[in-house]
Amino acid sequence: MDDIDNTPPESYRVTADELRQFIERYERLEAEKKDIADQQKEVMAEAKGRGYDTKVMRKVIALRKREPDDIAEEEAVLDMYKQALGMG
Repeated sequence: MDDIDNTPPESYRVTADELRQFIERYERLEAEKKDIADQQKEVMAEAKGRGYDTKVMRKVIALRKREPDDIAEEEAVLDMYKQALGMG
């Protein structure tokens, strides 16, 4: 007769529990990320309702994340290109 033990080893059960914890933590973070995105949309909707240009606001937000030297270099190249095309 076979004496087969179909129960997973203890290390497998611990790993499964740990895996479940990682997945549940990730899922909670996904939910929080969605909540934050919804709040950001509300802020922009409020600003738009007060007459602000949200497209420009988003550009300003993106600029604030960058280094001043990178911004200055990009603006200098942009000005040079605009002048080359007779735009400025």
